[in-house]
Amino acid sequence: MVTSSAPQAPRTVYTVSQLNQEVRSLLETALPPLWVEGEISNLARPRSGHMYFTLKDGNAQVRCAMFRNRNMLLRFRPEDGQRVLVRARAGLYPARGEFQLVVDHMEEAGEGALRRAFEALKAQLEQEGLFDPAHKQALPPFPRRLGVVTSPTGAAIRDVLTVLKRRFPALPVLIYPVPVQGEGAGRQIADAIAEADRRRDVDVLLVTRGGGSLEDLWAFNEEVVARAIHACGLPVVSAVGHEVDVTISDLVADQRAPTPSAAAELISPDGPALLRQVQALGDRLAQLNAQHRRQAGERLHALTRRLQARHPGQLLRDRSQRLDELDQRLRHAVRQRLNQPAQRFADLRGRLQRSDPRLTIRQREEQRQALARRLSAAVQQHLERARHRLGSIGRELNAVSPLATLSRGYAIARQGEDGPVIRDVTQVAAGDAVRVRVHQGAMDCTVTRVYSGAQSKDN
Repeated sequence: MVTSSAPQAPRTVYTVSQLNQEVRSLLETALPPLWVEGEISNLARPRSGHMYFTLKDGNAQVRCAMFRNRNMLLRFRPEDGQRVLVRARAGLYPARGEFQLVVDHMEEAGEGALRRAFEALKAQLEQEGLFDPAHKQALPPFPRRLGVVTSPTGAAIRDVLTVLKRRFPALPVLIYPVPVQGEGAGRQIADAIAEADRRRDVDVLLVTRGGGSLEDLWAFNEEVVARAIHACGLPVVSAVGHEVDVTISDLVADQRAPTPSAAAELISPDGPALLRQVQALGDRLAQLNAQHRRQAGERLHALTRRLQARHPGQLLRDRSQRLDELDQRLRHAVRQRLNQPAQRFADLRGRLQRSDPRLTIRQREEQRQALARRLSAAVQQHLERARHRLGSIGRELNAVSPLATLSRGYAIARQGEDGPVIRDVTQVAAGDAVRVRVHQGAMDCTVTRVYSGAQSKDN
């Protein structure tokens, strides 16, 4: 038997759970979100609120799960046998090792095709600038006539007229009747918009219809309608369907309203509020008029009393006396004005004399002499204190000086001329040269004999 001596690579052993988790991770990271179309079967709705079903076509099927937080957003109720379009992520259910799709969006298959057409047209028109806010027109605050492009028998026109009757019944409404769904409806809506723009019988145009499915609202998603709205010189308001419905006409129009009723609110003035404002202004005008008349009457009464209290002759005499008084005040003012230059001259002359530089020089010289005397006295005083201090220090120094000790008969002996001071006989020997310092000088001596402490006492 032949055995290989080459080392074998270590084995990597997975548990089933680990393997399923690895495959699940690979599927979720390798594949982007997918759009898948198929038929629903085996639909189950447990109490958790999640939905589990199979999506199939003629040749294959795949398990799907749609969790509660996503299926709550559905606008229809899925059923077995229904064809749908889903957006999902590929994954694996680890507990059973089953491949599945985790669905986050679902729509009916037919609506899905319309939705894709809607998104394509929306992207095209947005790129061309039909949605640009720079092209939007402002609505007139007080329109003289409202034009409505809609079905004359639909619920939308009834809602609009009901709101206008409540808010501003004086606003005339001109209806441009058109079908709002079905074959050719988009072309007729576009023609009605162009006709209203050409005739200019209205100040603002409302394009509207009630709610419905995406297919019901499709006439307002057609390109011909969008381009007619964009080309219209009148301000256009679009109110198609319910608040959650957004159509191409909503995006192109100058204003979008969530419902026909909201559009009527947006376009029409608030009649009751205007009436209250007019009434308030009328009341204010009446108050101001009454106040003005009262003030005018009071002034007339006051003038009448003044006229009765003072005769015109008395008034003329008072005015003459007032004139004399003013004449005297004028004369006094003229005299005072003439005296002002002389007084000003005298003041300036006094200031000049006080500012004479000779006076300033004399003052500065006196100050200099006084400072010189103070400086001389201070210097003398400082020298005297320094002289006294020096004498005191000299006396103190002399008291501790070795020279004072020498004057009392003592001497200082050194080894040689500059050697150390001899403090002990052991520092010298017979024959050594010694310099001895006394009070009035020094002597060079030679040691002939050295005595110890005891011997010195005997000798």
